[in-house]
This record gives sequence, structure tokens and C-alpha cells, in this order.
Amino acid sequence: MFEPIPPVEVPREWSVVLARLGRDRRLYIAGSAITLMVLLALCAPYVAALTQHGPTQQFLDDGLSPSGVPVGPNRTFLLGTDGLGRDVLVRIAYGSRVSLTVGVLASGIAVLVGALVGIAAAWFGGVVDTVLSRTTDAFLALPFVMLSLALVAVVGSSLTISVIVIALFSWSSVARIVRSEVLAIREQDYVLAARALGAGHARIMFVAILPNVTPTLIVYAALLIPGAIVAEATLSFLGLSVTPPTPSWGNMLADAMRYYRVAWWFVLFPAAAVIATTLAFNVLGDRVRGALSPRRTATAPASLSKSA
Repeated sequence: MFEPIPPVEVPREWSVVLARLGRDRRLYIAGSAITLMVLLALCAPYVAALTQHGPTQQFLDDGLSPSGVPVGPNRTFLLGTDGLGRDVLVRIAYGSRVSLTVGVLASGIAVLVGALVGIAAAWFGGVVDTVLSRTTDAFLALPFVMLSLALVAVVGSSLTISVIVIALFSWSSVARIVRSEVLAIREQDYVLAARALGAGHARIMFVAILPNVTPTLIVYAALLIPGAIVAEATLSFLGLSVTPPTPSWGNMLADAMRYYRVAWWFVLFPAAAVIATTLAFNVLGDRVRGALSPRRTATAPASLSKSA
């Protein structure tokens, strides 16, 4: 007979965290908003198919008034049209793809680079710490808009450049936070014991130290995403991100500046998408941070304890 598969044991610390998250209504609201926005991004082609309006398709007869002003929300255009007679709903759906892609990718790269730099600086100390810390300070001092303008002027605007530029300005803050945590964790008894037993630098950093800073990285990633979304919208607003007519929330807001007095919907709905998405991610990160509790104590990973 087959032996039953033993249940997966969840560490007590994480079971407490999951219990806290399960009782948090604000977390459910934020998660639902993020889920809806992700579904909108994934279903953008279906939205275009249902409305029979492409993201760059112009409706000069039905989408503009006789005076050339965008038409407001109606049965044909649920969220109205823009200055070129394009469907605002469809363009918001496709723009969410750009914003979420840039937000997630840029934040992921920033967290990865920042974690590696922070752990290495705190663990090795000495010259390594000095060089990495001063490099981090230098990146923190770089002017975001001016460097973005210079970089785009050299290599041109694209989604890839947007991800690189935003990640370039985000990893340094992650590195400083991780470094401060690792400076405390490296003096824990289990780390000193592993070092005395001859464990290598890589094993200690990635098996003993990294799991204890992972909760901080999770929270910081959730809080970096809204900042990256706003940064992408800023770059698009300035014409430094995706190239028109590709829709993004930022270039939609830039186009709406000419019509904000006569076409309120053209400003309101893209701005509402930016605000709702960033607010949802901020609430998500804040609630996860509260559940994890900043007063948690560092613990030895099970794999390291067994090996010791």
C-alpha cells in the first residue's frame, strides 16, 4: 500500500503571518483592485474585440463632435474618446499593460540588485562595504529626470529603456535597507556557528542571511511597484517612454492637457487608473509589512540547522 503523503509543515512564524493576512479586510480590497487591473491588462485584446475599437483606431466621425472636440461617455464609447477620436477605455486597457509590465519588471530588477549589493556590503565589510556604500550613495544622488532625458537622447525611447532607467534609480534604496538588516543578522549565533563550522561565504549569505531579509524584500517590492508605475507615467508624460501611438497612462494624460476644460473624462479616467493602481499596491505593501511585524527576530533556517 502507498504511504500517505505527510502534510506540509508551515513554520509558526509564517502561520501567524498568514493568519493576520487572512483577517485583513483592507488587504482583500487592495488585492481585488490589483487583480482587476491585471485582468484588464490581460484582457485588453478582448476589450478591443468586444467594442470593435482598436487602441490606435481613430473615429473621426463618431468619436469627435462637429467642432472637433472629443465626445463624452456614451453607448458606443463607454469612457468617451480622446483628441483623435480614439476609445479611451481601450487605450486605458492597453496602457495598463505598459504600466504594470514596467512596474513589476523594474521593481523586480531593483530588488534583486539591491539585495545582492546590500548583503555583499554588510557581510564582507571593509573595502567592499566602503565601495558599494559610496556607489549606492552616488546613485541616490542622481537626478532622475535629467539622467532620463540624457539616456533617451542617446539610445532612444522604448519600454526596455524605461525599465532600465527606473530600476537604475530604485535599487540603491533597497541596498541601504538590506545592508542595515544584514549588519544585525550577521552577529546572530547561528551565523557565527555556521562560520565557525567552515561554511562558505555564498552559503551563509544565501542560506542563512537571505531568508531573514526576504520578508523585507517582499514588502519593499510591493511598495516599489507603485513608485515605478508613477515613474513610467512621468516618463511617458514627458515623451521619454513608449513611442506614440502606443497607449500608456502617461502619454494619455499628456494628450489630455489640451482638452481638460472641455473633455473632463479624458483626464479623469487615466488619472483614476494611475491613482487606483498605486494606492492598491501601497495598501498591499503596508498591510503585509504590518503582518510581518518589524519586531520579528532573525531565526536560523532549517536547512542550515540540519547541516550544522
